[in-house]
Amino acid sequence: MADWRRGCYIEQVEPSRTSSDDRPSVGPVYRSVFASSSSPSDASNLETCWDLFSESVKRCPNNRMLGHRTKQGDIVGDYIWQTYKEVYDTVVAVGSAMRTSGLDPKARCGVYGSNCPEWLIAMEACNGHSIYCVPLYDSLGPDAVEYIVGHAEVSLAFVYVAKMSAILECLPKCADYLKTIVSFGELTEEQRKEAQGFNVIAYSWTEFVNLGMNNPVDLIPPKKEDISTIMYTSGTTGEPKGVLLTHENITDVIDGVDRLLASLGEKMTDKDVYFSFLPLAHIFDRLIEEYSVRSGAAIGFWQGDVKLVLEDVGALKPTIFAGVPRVYDRVYAGALQKVSASGFLKKKIFDLGYRYKLGRMLRGIRQENASPFFDNLAFSKIKQGLGGHVRILFSGAAPLAMHVEEFLRVTTCALAVQGYGLTETCAASFVSVPDVMSMMGTVGVPLPNIEVCLESVPELGYDALAEPARGEVCIRGKSVFISYHKREDLTKEVVADGWFHTGDIGEWQKDGALKLIDRKKNIFKLSQGEYVAVENLENIYSISPVVESIWIYGNSFESSLIAIVAPSQVVLEDWARANALEGDFQQLCNNEKAKEHVLSELRAIAKTKKLKGFEIIKAVHLEPQPFDLERDLITPTYKKKRPQLLKYYKEVVDRLYQTIKS
Repeated sequence: MADWRRGCYIEQVEPSRTSSDDRPSVGPVYRSVFASSSSPSDASNLETCWDLFSESVKRCPNNRMLGHRTKQGDIVGDYIWQTYKEVYDTVVAVGSAMRTSGLDPKARCGVYGSNCPEWLIAMEACNGHSIYCVPLYDSLGPDAVEYIVGHAEVSLAFVYVAKMSAILECLPKCADYLKTIVSFGELTEEQRKEAQGFNVIAYSWTEFVNLGMNNPVDLIPPKKEDISTIMYTSGTTGEPKGVLLTHENITDVIDGVDRLLASLGEKMTDKDVYFSFLPLAHIFDRLIEEYSVRSGAAIGFWQGDVKLVLEDVGALKPTIFAGVPRVYDRVYAGALQKVSASGFLKKKIFDLGYRYKLGRMLRGIRQENASPFFDNLAFSKIKQGLGGHVRILFSGAAPLAMHVEEFLRVTTCALAVQGYGLTETCAASFVSVPDVMSMMGTVGVPLPNIEVCLESVPELGYDALAEPARGEVCIRGKSVFISYHKREDLTKEVVADGWFHTGDIGEWQKDGALKLIDRKKNIFKLSQGEYVAVENLENIYSISPVVESIWIYGNSFESSLIAIVAPSQVVLEDWARANALEGDFQQLCNNEKAKEHVLSELRAIAKTKKLKGFEIIKAVHLEPQPFDLERDLITPTYKKKRPQLLKYYKEVVDRLYQTIKS
């Protein structure tokens, strides 16, 4: 195998195109070097999601497939498992019950709730009968559920026990479509009666499985061009859009991931164990679970409580872990806190080991060979914090801060991989190459199954023909979605000549990696006429250890920027102790000295990064509670909802601007 780690990972397949009267200039079209050099993967002959599952059942019927933890009262036990054959038998029964309940191929089936074995079984039953699976985030409220059920015309919904009251609350507006509800657990008589009042039949999981066992129906497997799922984007503004994804969309991406990893000497196998806690309703986790199923790997589910994630990880001991940046930020902060509390000598050893291993990795030495000595002496507890067996860490859904990515690469004794994609491109379009340290801060290189180009955005000063090339990221390939459900107008806005326009601004790096630097629509103008690329600034200011999350705001009636900062509790409290400030975290966030300290840290970042004067934050508010779903300030994938943030913090924003003027 060639040593790609010192070369460029992309090759040109089409030349650039200069601008015309009606179209901006477009940079060269690139693809991965592995597109032409890699062999077809084991998944290349599997055309549908049903193929991925059914072939694994044939290949490894007795392998562990789905696991969950037993629970009696408050006592939580070990993981118990269903094999691939056992899951298949249940899938067949559930599929038969769905057909008996009146669902034919191309009908729509909703799944509402947190990840659990029944969620995946319901999804596979949809696949086996060519029924469209419509996931619903467990964090969605009644209004969003009502909209999606009606818009997708969902006739049967599988529902997590804790969400039964929420789905019943929607029935007055959903009963025209929704005719059957299946609880993943038991049902109360009150719940049955409430459903019956709207002519909706409600089943417990056991009842529904028995219905299918007593009324067997032949499978109707899908074709590759058939729709697999209508996946609604979490959306930062407006109503969610239903993304139509075919079976080929999903299997093509899995083939691309397989080919890339194989070219680098890596692969997922039937010995791997994946920890399922990111929402299955999001394409990122859905893709990894489909990939796990294709590989014959085991999938262990969390208990459904974010506070117990590390406990679940310790019990499961996964080999594959996928998280979003907010999860890894917490891993980073927690690890640093333990290192700081470990004593002078242990901290010195940790710092020495970190610098030594990082230096060797920067010189091109693979992570596993960079420093086995310090892996055992200094980093073993961090590895144990993730169960002790993790070999690949995936990060997606949002950019991972560079200092956190570096920390993960050095200390977890695992390959840390950052990826990028959208629901419309089936999650994985770019993946960073393990052990290539120059890719830190980027989303990596294109998968072998797609082609990519940058399109100039002249109104924002981004030129796809300049050096470095910058522009809107455009993607072409079999993984690109078909259309938005019932919204052909929106589809035409983002798809032209086979190219999907992501809305993200990228910059090509010398090694062929892509760095995301901005978002096309998240631009605003200050009163002096300067345009501000707010996401780029937020990424820059997030480098500061004191910043856990930050929302920057400015408008055309003001000449300066302000920010709401959710500070790192550990970092701020350490600073407070060093400066003899008393009070709990809430009190610290209200302390003027603490605000001035955070503001000075942000100014230092601005100076280091040589930001322009109008890009420097002039005032801050410290928010002790991170932006969350409960207040509708972020999406389920942790993207900021800017209109909602402005509405929520309107009084704070007005006060900050008044402070600047006074």
